[in-house]
Amino acid sequence: MTRLSVNINKIATLRNARGGNVPDVLKAAIDCERFGAQGITVHPRPDERHIRYQDVLNILPVITTEFNIEGYPSKSFMDLVLKVKPHQVTLVPDSPDVLTSNAGWDTVNNESFLKEVIGEFKKNGIRTSVFIETDEKMIRNAVKTGADRVELYTEKYARDFPNNREKAIRPFVEAAMVANEVGLGINAGHDLDLNNLKYFAQHIPQLLEVSIGHALISDALYFGLENTIQLYLRQLKD
Repeated sequence: MTRLSVNINKIATLRNARGGNVPDVLKAAIDCERFGAQGITVHPRPDERHIRYQDVLNILPVITTEFNIEGYPSKSFMDLVLKVKPHQVTLVPDSPDVLTSNAGWDTVNNESFLKEVIGEFKKNGIRTSVFIETDEKMIRNAVKTGADRVELYTEKYARDFPNNREKAIRPFVEAAMVANEVGLGINAGHDLDLNNLKYFAQHIPQLLEVSIGHALISDALYFGLENTIQLYLRQLKD
């Protein structure tokens, strides 16, 4: 079964909008795990506009499920990850001012940089995934960086899904086949939701994990967090 990792950044966004500790990010992480999530994802950014570095340190000792930290491998980010030693780090090529992740890595032009960064993480026993688009060349070259997995950037799939689901999924199926061929594990994330998740999971061979934040936390406003997590898990089971 594909694992569900819940990205709790939006919980932190709501907390930071008012100040104080409501909603409680730490409690949200614990509850997500208690309600069935098989992973917790956080994406601390340099300006700490949602998840703060201290949040990452606080979450570590209170969850037992997989901990995934996303981010651009700046020195401060790398220092944090090496201190926390999560199960997985997901590298994204975001500039500090970007609103949300909006592109995958160019693993050709950034091969030496990624190889150095990933080598450091792997020396510390941290599984590494790189955020990537469906370009076959970039996926094949990800192997040279030392990455264990790729996370398929699914924004285009989600955008095209309502118009033609078969066409929308096709490049992702082909990308997954390439990743499987070269021995890379497959994760996926960005704009996956209750409408498009089941179809995606059914068609991507050996999909290991999906990371979902914005849609899931938004759905929780209507359905409640526990029920929402169960609804997403059901999409991955059926």
